[in-house]
Amino acid sequence: MRTLATLIGTIAPATAFAAANAAAGNDGIFIWIFLGFFALIVVGQLVPAIMLIIGMVKGITTKADAKIEVR
Repeated sequence: MRTLATLIGTIAPATAFAAANAAAGNDGIFIWIFLGFFALIVVGQLVPAIMLIIGMVKGITTKADAKIEVR
């Protein structure tokens, strides 16, 4: 238990010092590349979803032209 307390006591201040510089505002090009890649993934998932919703709405709103007979 004493070892765990010592370990937590040494790690906790280190994370506090690491978080102090996090809001500096120095966003590099790699951050913007990552965000752009994330946006491409989101848009790529939205296109099939919108096509599926349009197909469902068309299927619900249109009338069937021919009757299907079940034997």
